[in-house]
Amino acid sequence: MPRNRKRSDGEGFVWASAAALAFTLLITFTLIGLVLFNGLSALWPADITLVTMQNGDRHLGEITAREPKPDSDGERNQLKTGNRDLYGFDFRWIDLREVESMSRPADVVRVERMEFGNVYGFLDAVRAEGLDDSADQYLNGRFATLRETVAAGLHELEDEETQILSLSKAMQSVDYRLQKLRFEGGQDGDPDVAPWIRERARLSEELSQVVESHTLQLDALSEGKVIFLDAVGTEIEVAAVDVVRVCRPNAMSVVAKLGFFGDKLRELLLEEPREANTEGGLFPAIFGTVMLVFVMSIFSFPLGVLAAVYLREYASDGILVRIIYIAVNNLAGVPSIVYGIFGLGFFVYGVGGSIDQLFFPERLPTPTFGTGGLLWASMTLAILTVPVVIVATDEALGAVPRGVRESSYALGATRLQTLTRVVLPMASPGIMTGFILAMARAAGEVAPLMITGVVKLAPALPVDGQFPYIHVDRKFMHLGFHIYDVGFQSPNVEAAKPMVYVTTLLLVFIVLAMSSVAIWLRGRMRRRYSVNTL
Repeated sequence: MPRNRKRSDGEGFVWASAAALAFTLLITFTLIGLVLFNGLSALWPADITLVTMQNGDRHLGEITAREPKPDSDGERNQLKTGNRDLYGFDFRWIDLREVESMSRPADVVRVERMEFGNVYGFLDAVRAEGLDDSADQYLNGRFATLRETVAAGLHELEDEETQILSLSKAMQSVDYRLQKLRFEGGQDGDPDVAPWIRERARLSEELSQVVESHTLQLDALSEGKVIFLDAVGTEIEVAAVDVVRVCRPNAMSVVAKLGFFGDKLRELLLEEPREANTEGGLFPAIFGTVMLVFVMSIFSFPLGVLAAVYLREYASDGILVRIIYIAVNNLAGVPSIVYGIFGLGFFVYGVGGSIDQLFFPERLPTPTFGTGGLLWASMTLAILTVPVVIVATDEALGAVPRGVRESSYALGATRLQTLTRVVLPMASPGIMTGFILAMARAAGEVAPLMITGVVKLAPALPVDGQFPYIHVDRKFMHLGFHIYDVGFQSPNVEAAKPMVYVTTLLLVFIVLAMSSVAIWLRGRMRRRYSVNTL
């Protein structure tokens, strides 16, 4: 009897559900922990090891992995040797049975540069105007002085770079104006065309002067050279202007390494990528991801809520409404790439091409809106996520007790007043649930974006100081596409692997942050508009 009672009560299914939930949480936290560990460890300055082989060869680098040697009983280490311009590769496998000794010299230097990966070596000479290049006890001081001089020079060049950007944008505006005048039949000698031609010539001359001055100053800064020696004494010459960051990990304290870690984290969040997106920062991709979700929400959330309200509260139950419900449920399961093709054909070529024909005919065949951009990518994702919002909103509206509506009608409220002041507030927690699901899905989608506006490296952000300040026609970067590009399209996959983990960590963090805010708002709405409080 007790055994039959347990079966009838469903206690076994309760324990099975609990076990499944525990297993799911374990997998989730394991995945997040793996991404967290690999992502953050990529920013930490690892010690540099000098490996001496039994045959006399010497290698210098960071030990990144250890594994059994294939088809052998021994083990091997993966050594990140850097110096790609010298060796042609970043990594080397070291057979531990052939190793004579390993050491960690305190004076070994790790140099991050603009290209060709890291330099691992020993500082040998500093060659710059006004600095002695002999190797003595003041060598490190001369290197620091040269870096400070170069940093100050680059800071001074920022004003010229801003001026170059401003002149380029002004020339672009003048070019657009001339294109419009010529499209309307204007000739170069006409009174309304000639002033613009003279203005363009003036801007072009001024831009050429600024660019020439900028190039000369940059060449002067590039004359400063730093010489390093690798493990076997081969010279590696690096222009001081190409040096991004220098450290001696083997001699750094824990506090110094934490400072280095913080600087790398700042670079990751605020700087632009470099080295084919495998190094540097991710700010353009972070900005593009957040901007995409924001613009998508502007279209998706109101449209989905209004559609669900009409279907649940106003539409009469019939075959047409049932077909719509079936279509909405089916659309929620359509592969995202299908939405991407639809967005390309309808939004980019259809709507965007029509806008170009109507408002920018003088710029054709160069498209303005008839090409991928932030707006069309956002609207494509809005169409993709609308079914999720509709289903969640419809279920939330259906969960509001019928007695609440009847009580509102009994007190003299109209149907619209009941909907806006009673039903929607009570259903808002469920509506927010749909919004959270839609936002999380949109943030992680990549396939539709690849054909509707996302790029490997965007020349400018969708928001800047140029009128009209928000440029939804521009292409943009996205963290999800960045993961695909770096992880699968990079010519050096091993070197790009740390950036894949870091980007994945940032994408997960952004989704969790946005979802947490929405969940917090949902909790407040649930406490405020629960049935028990009405």
